[in-house]
Amino acid sequence: MKPIIVISAINLRNGGPLSILQDCLFCLHSELLSQYKVIALVHDKTLLSDVEGIEFIEFPASASSYLYRLYYEYIYFNKLSKQLKPYLWLSLHDISPNVEADIRAVYCHNPSPFFKMSSKELFKEPAFTLFNLFYKIIYRINIGKNDYVIVQQNWLREQFKKLYKINSVVVAYPNVEVRGSNQISKSDVKSYSFVFPTLARFFKNIDVIIDAVKIINQQNTGGFSVTITVDGTENKYARQLVAYAQGVDNIKFTGRISREEVFDLYKQSDCLIFPSKLETWGLPITEFKLFRKPMLVADLPYAHETVGNYKKVDFFKADDAEQLAKCMLKRIEGDQCFAGNVAIVVKRDFTQSWSELFSLLLNK
Repeated sequence: MKPIIVISAINLRNGGPLSILQDCLFCLHSELLSQYKVIALVHDKTLLSDVEGIEFIEFPASASSYLYRLYYEYIYFNKLSKQLKPYLWLSLHDISPNVEADIRAVYCHNPSPFFKMSSKELFKEPAFTLFNLFYKIIYRINIGKNDYVIVQQNWLREQFKKLYKINSVVVAYPNVEVRGSNQISKSDVKSYSFVFPTLARFFKNIDVIIDAVKIINQQNTGGFSVTITVDGTENKYARQLVAYAQGVDNIKFTGRISREEVFDLYKQSDCLIFPSKLETWGLPITEFKLFRKPMLVADLPYAHETVGNYKKVDFFKADDAEQLAKCMLKRIEGDQCFAGNVAIVVKRDFTQSWSELFSLLLNK
């Protein structure tokens, strides 16, 4: 009988976290199914229909209430783990559950407890402060019972070690695979195109792009467009954004699109703008690097670590629309000079692929 790997991911339903789950399961499918039985606990298995050979257990109620989520994590999963007797239980979404397993690990995505909000941001999203406090508490529960705590960046590892007094923190850089070709598409459109694939969350800082476009438009500089993957139906912040951009014709709001459509958008676009103030990684940065095109990225620690070694990148202060506008104009006008970036040196334990990470976890 094969030893069991349980991947718990009942709260991963969209965006970068869902992409991480998909990549995790693809690795297990291609490399470890011959040695292990893999069981994935998910919200909706149809989101992962292209992954074969893995047993799925659905928990649709997990999305309806955080009380359900906490019940599963701290009560039900304890019973389930005693039934399954897993060799590895990997929780992919922040909470360290009450489970029994030979090896326990938790993957912590959410950097919000380490985000210092400005007074303006506090007024815009006061509930986020409570959310930060909630996550500080949630992270603390059972965290010391894990054999491994996994984060995506070195700066986040240092924050976890400092706040929770733990040492077994692994930095795991996500590895991104293009589904299909990463060749640049030829287009008849002559205007310069920017893209920002994002969810409608206030810390994604979409406002600064709108302000920068308005600044450029005041100079009567045409021939460019910006595509943003929200459309105003998502939440209050999205509605405010679309209203604020009303009349700015060179900003295109597409709404949420599939990951395959995102990669098509990368192919068609000339430059990525990534102004987010809060990320554990910033997956579009890594994805867009595959196309060897220019990027304009917020000048923050997470962004420099994510960009790594890359020549075609400029950084701008996250709140400085004037500086972003100047960076955009350089690209529109064909300037080929870039600030560039050099990767930092990360000490062990450190992995750069799911294959390396599972090798570390399973050979404790």
